[in-house]
Amino acid sequence: MRAHQIMTRSVISVTPDTSIVEAANIMLKRHVSGLTVVDDAGKLIGVVSEGDFIRRSEIGTGRKRGRWLRFVLGSGKSASDFVHEHGRKVSEVMTPSPVTITEDTALAEIVDLMERNNVKRLPVIRGDKIVGIVSRANLLQAVADLARDVPDPTADDDHIRSRIIDTMEKNDWCPFGLNVIVRDGIVHLSGVITEERVRQAAVVAAENVNGVKKVHDHLCWVDTMSGIYLNSPEDDDLAKAS
Repeated sequence: MRAHQIMTRSVISVTPDTSIVEAANIMLKRHVSGLTVVDDAGKLIGVVSEGDFIRRSEIGTGRKRGRWLRFVLGSGKSASDFVHEHGRKVSEVMTPSPVTITEDTALAEIVDLMERNNVKRLPVIRGDKIVGIVSRANLLQAVADLARDVPDPTADDDHIRSRIIDTMEKNDWCPFGLNVIVRDGIVHLSGVITEERVRQAAVVAAENVNGVKKVHDHLCWVDTMSGIYLNSPEDDDLAKAS
C-alpha cells in the first residue's frame, strides 16, 4: 500500500503568524494532534504539534537547567528554549522544514521515516503543495481494515496446512520436526522448540493464515544442554484436567 491509499486529504493548516492560542484552540476543536504550517502561497514550511505545547511558560513547564549545564550548552540553546516557551506565534514554536513524503511513498518507508525521525505524522506533498497527511492513526486504521476476515475460496484444510508450513519454513525460528494437522480449520501444531518466544511466533503465524479458526499448541520445549523436555502449557493443562 502507498500513502495516497490511507492519507487524510482534508489537511488543517495555519500560517506562521497564527497565534499560539488560536492554534491550540483549532487542535482542540478539530480533535487533531498536529497542524501543518503554510506560507501565503500555500507552500509547506513547518509543522506544529501537541509536543510543541508541552514546554510552555503559561503552565510552568519551562526547562530548568543548572548553571553548569547552561554553561555547557551555551547561551544559544537557552535563547532558543526561551523563544519556544514564550513565543506568541506558530513560527516561533513549529518544527521547520518537516520530513515529507509523496503520494506514492510505500507504507514500509513511511513507518521507517516516522521511527527514524521520531514523528507521528508526515505531510504528503505534490510538487511544493500539501495534498494530505499520514499519521499513526491512518496506519492504525489501515491495520484494522486489512485485518478483517475476508472469505477465501481456497481455505480448505489442505491449503491451510500447506500455507502454514510454507510460512513457518521461511523463518529461521521454524520449529524442528514441524508437524501441522488441520481439521475443519482447527490447527494442531507439534514439533520441538529451543526458545520459548518461538512458541508465540508459531501460533501467530498459523493464526494469520486465512481459514484458520483456532490453533492448538503442542510444541514441546527442549533444553539443548541438559536434554530437559517440557510439554506445551496447553498439553500440561489437558493432562492435569484428565
